[in-house]
Amino acid sequence: MASASSTLALLALLALNFTRSFAFAPKHTRPLSTPRTSSTPTPRAAETSYSTKRNMSSNNEVELPPGATLDSLLEVATKASLLAGEIILGNAGGADVLKSKANSRDLLTLIDPLCEKTIRETILATFPNHDFLGEEDVPPGKEASAAAIDAKLANNPSQYLWIVDPIDGTSNFVHGMPLCMPSVAVAYKGEVVVGVIHDPHRGETFTAVKGRGANMNGEAIKVGEQSTIGDAIVGMGSPPAEESMKMSLAALPVMMPKVRTIRMIGSAALMLAWVANGRLTGYWEYDLSSWDVAAGSILIEEAGGSMTDLKNERWNLRTRKICASNGGKVHEEILEALGDAGVV
Repeated sequence: MASASSTLALLALLALNFTRSFAFAPKHTRPLSTPRTSSTPTPRAAETSYSTKRNMSSNNEVELPPGATLDSLLEVATKASLLAGEIILGNAGGADVLKSKANSRDLLTLIDPLCEKTIRETILATFPNHDFLGEEDVPPGKEASAAAIDAKLANNPSQYLWIVDPIDGTSNFVHGMPLCMPSVAVAYKGEVVVGVIHDPHRGETFTAVKGRGANMNGEAIKVGEQSTIGDAIVGMGSPPAEESMKMSLAALPVMMPKVRTIRMIGSAALMLAWVANGRLTGYWEYDLSSWDVAAGSILIEEAGGSMTDLKNERWNLRTRKICASNGGKVHEEILEALGDAGVV
């Protein structure tokens, strides 16, 4: 593992590079000060023209709900995400910390449960019999998180499970950084079939339906075309848990010389969405909960990328160690670099 001084230098460099790059204005981007309005087209119209089909990124046939049901799931997930996004924008200057959870780096504000309540009520108004798993329902710690998804998957008569992170990137939110957003996914019989990540600060709504592709604001997106790790911009986390932190620090000095650059943005949802539309080439994290990843997982696969664990097995709702990328050789090289760093 790198020395403390060299690790701090690396982190300072990452922060400086990210500050310089944050002001970029990619295609289809709306000004930060302009939230989505009710007149902005939702992704539903663009996506429902696709026929229900097999997701080619999976090795197995996936049983899907009827097409009309998928349409309704997407519509409600999008509506719930937009409503939560309005609450986040209304408090975009920052928020007081209600309490810390696992430790002082794992925060909860008064706005997190308000967003979750809004999302839950919007969902249950249309789907009163569906099950719901939100981050704020679960005690802190990876053991409680793992037990919560196990319990929901083991006992779900409706077969539908909504998996929600009301504000992904809470530390960013607390400090008024426009890098926080709701993440909403729907699983059917244990397989994610709908995902929505709505970035209210940029007015960008990322959506995916199993077998229909991925979209941003109704336009199709795909992963980047980089073919080697040397051309890759790779995202990673600055996790609150001690074990995950050690793994992240161990990976830095091995990964950084191999890639074009590394980014730590502080929101798993945003980094997954940005892999799906090619702004990032890859993103890995040592330990994440289902609500951090569920919506992003389907975005990655439907945009043509790979979503696996650190052993290159396809991601599922119980997976906690994740690697998302544009696939192929880049994915293998990221995993190889992590293995060389002892991150397994």
